[in-house]
Amino acid sequence: MEEKSKAGGKVVAKKRLRDKNIDQQPLDQEMAYILQYYAISSDITILHSHLTASTGGCNPLAETGRSKLQNQRAILNQQILKAVRLRAGAENLLRVTTNNKVREQVLLELSFVNSDLQILKEELEGLNISVEVYQNAEEAFSIPLIPLGLKETKEVDFTIPLKDFILEHYSEDSSEYEDEIADLMDLRQACRTPSRDEAGIEMLISYFNQLGFIENRFFPPTRYMGILFTWYDSFTGVPVCQQNLLLEKASILFNIGALYTQIGTRCNRQTQSGLENAVDAFQRAAGILNYLKETFTHTPSYDMSPAMLSVLAKMMLAQAQECVFEQISLPGIRNEFFTLVKMAQEVAKVGEVYMLVDTAMNQAPVKENIPYSWSKLAQIKSDHYKALAHYFVATILSDHKLRSTDDEDQQEKIWSQLYDHMPEGLTILTILKDKVQRKQLGKAHLRKAIVYHEEALRACGLCRKLRNIDILQEILTVAHKRSLLKYAQQEQEDDFLSLIQAPDILPKTEHKVDMVSPQLSKVKVKDFFHRLGPLSVFSAKQRWTAPRTICFHCEDGKLGFTLRGGAPVQVHSLDPICSAASLGLKEGDYIISVEGMDCKWLGVNEVLEKLKSKGEQDTEIQVISCQDTTASMHNKSATYSVGMQKTYSLICLAMEEDKIDHSKKTTTPKVPFLSWGTKNRQKAASTLCLPSAIAGSSQTKKLTSPFTLLNTENLLY
Repeated sequence: MEEKSKAGGKVVAKKRLRDKNIDQQPLDQEMAYILQYYAISSDITILHSHLTASTGGCNPLAETGRSKLQNQRAILNQQILKAVRLRAGAENLLRVTTNNKVREQVLLELSFVNSDLQILKEELEGLNISVEVYQNAEEAFSIPLIPLGLKETKEVDFTIPLKDFILEHYSEDSSEYEDEIADLMDLRQACRTPSRDEAGIEMLISYFNQLGFIENRFFPPTRYMGILFTWYDSFTGVPVCQQNLLLEKASILFNIGALYTQIGTRCNRQTQSGLENAVDAFQRAAGILNYLKETFTHTPSYDMSPAMLSVLAKMMLAQAQECVFEQISLPGIRNEFFTLVKMAQEVAKVGEVYMLVDTAMNQAPVKENIPYSWSKLAQIKSDHYKALAHYFVATILSDHKLRSTDDEDQQEKIWSQLYDHMPEGLTILTILKDKVQRKQLGKAHLRKAIVYHEEALRACGLCRKLRNIDILQEILTVAHKRSLLKYAQQEQEDDFLSLIQAPDILPKTEHKVDMVSPQLSKVKVKDFFHRLGPLSVFSAKQRWTAPRTICFHCEDGKLGFTLRGGAPVQVHSLDPICSAASLGLKEGDYIISVEGMDCKWLGVNEVLEKLKSKGEQDTEIQVISCQDTTASMHNKSATYSVGMQKTYSLICLAMEEDKIDHSKKTTTPKVPFLSWGTKNRQKAASTLCLPSAIAGSSQTKKLTSPFTLLNTENLLY
C-alpha cells in the first residue's frame, strides 16, 4: 500500500510539472511534500481521487458494490493465471518425463490444479450473476436484468516504445512529446474504471478513436512495436496477450457494450423515462457487440468469439424487449378485451425471444463458457412470460362475454390472429358464443400457465445462484399463486371431461426492438500527436530521409521553384540551376520548416508568404524526401491465449520479467488470430484454437532494428 502511495504521488507531481506557468524551484519542493505525504498517509482514496479527476474515470477504491465486484474480478483473474501457469508447467513435464513415479505425482498435481480452476471459474460465475449490485437502487418489483462485467487489463507503458519510434521514424526530439504520451497513458488508465453513465461511454469511445490515430502514427505494417497488451477473458478469467493494437481496440469495444448493459440495468424501471433509457441502452449494447463481431473476425478470447458475441447481442435485445413490455404495462393493464389480447401477444413475444436466447446459450461452444445461471435465467424468463400470456388469454375467456353491443367481426378477427391454429372441434364463433366451450378453453389456458409457472420455479430452484435472488423468487411465486387462485375460482366438477388443449399464443409486438449501430465518429477527439504533422503524410506507413537544412536566396525575386499540395507543401517545378537546387533541394521534397518555424500544417499561400518575406536575404528551410516502403508485412500474430495447446501465453507474460534469449532459431509463421475487416470471415468458424502453419509460406525476414525486439519467432519459444 505504501508503494502504491509513493507511485501515485509521483504521478500527481508529474501532472503538475506539465503546467508551464509554474516555476521549477518551488515545484520540486512541492513534489517532495507530496511524496512524503503519500508515503505516510493511510487514506489512499484521496490519492486515487487526484489521479482520476482530470481523466474522468471512477475512483477504483471507492466503496461501491460495482467497484468491489471489479476488484474481486481482478483478484480472481490473477489467481486463475497462477493456476493456469501451474497446469501448463505440469502438462509440459508430463510430456517429457519417462519416470513412472514422476508421472503419477504430476497427474495428481494436475487433478488438484484442475479442481482449483473449476472452483475459481465458479467464483467468477458468481460475480457474473451478481445482478442485484447493478440494478437501480430504488425498490422495484421487477425481475433483475443481466449486465456484462468489464474486461480487466494490465497497465501498459507506452513511454519508451513511442519515444524511440518518434526519434527513429520521425527524426524529432522525443522528449518534447512526453506530455502527449503521459496524456495517452492517463486516458487508458481512466478507461479501466469508467463511470457508469454517458460520460463513461464517451471516455471509452474517445480512447477507441484515439487508438485509430495511435495505430496510424506508431504501428507500421512491417513490424510490431514491442508493446504487449494483456486482457482477461470476462467469463473464464484467462489472460490473452498480444502485441497487435487490434486486441486493445476490440477489448475497448467490448467494454463499451458492457458499460451500456450496466447503464441499462441501472435505469429506474418504475418510470417511463427510465424504461425508455433502458431500452435504448440495451439496443446500443447489442449494436456495439454486433459491430465487434462483424469487424474483428479472428478473436483471441472466448468472450469475443463470434458465437459468444452473437448470443450476448441476442440477450441484450431480449432484455430490451422485456423493458418494452414493462413500459407498456407500467400505467396498468385494464381488464378489457382488446387490451388483454394485445398484452398477451406482447408478453408472448418476450417469452419467445428469451426462448431463442436460452437455445443459443445451450449450443456449443458457447455452452462451455456462458455462466450456467445466465442460461437458467433465460429459461426462467421464457417460461414466466409464456405463463403470463396464457393467463391473459384465460382472463379474456373467463371475464369477457360477447354482448350485443360488441363488434363481433372485430373480435373474430382478433381471435384469428391470436392462435396459429384453433383447438380441434372449435371455431372462433363457438368460442365467442358458447359459454361452456369458452370456459373449458379458458381453464386449459390456466392449466398451461400453471405448468409454465411451476417449470420456472423448478428451474430457479435448481440454480444455487438464482435461489439467493429474493426478488426473483418472490415474483415467480406471486405469479404462480395468482394463476392458481384464478383456476380455483372456476367450477371443478367437469374437469375430467375436458380434453381441450390450449394452443400456443402467437407472439406479436408493435414495438420491435433492433440493434442501434454505433456512431463512434460522433465523439470528436484531437490527435494527441497532432504536432507530428498531417496524418496523411506523417504516418507509420511512410518513410522519409532525415530532415535536411537548405539555406538559399532568391535570384531576381524568384524562388526557383513553385509549391503544390495541401499541408505539408511539396516542391514543384524546380529549376535545376537555381540556388536551392544547387544546395540539394529536390523535386517532390516536403517543406517542414521555414526559418526554424514549423510549417507542417501550413498551406501553399502561407508558406510562399513566409519565403517571399525574406526578399533577397538568405532563407533557411528544412525539407524531407519520401522513401519507398517495400518491406513486406508480418504474417505472424503475437496472440497467445492461456489454456490452449502449448504454453505460448505463459511465454508472452514472462517477457515482461525475464530477459529474452536471441540465440534460438525461428519457426514457421502462423495465421493471425485477429484481423481488422471482413475479408477473412469465412475462416473465422473456429476461433478457439491455435492456427496451423501455412504450407509453403516464406520465413519472416529478420529485422535488425531495435524496434523488432518482440517480433521474431525465436523470441517466443
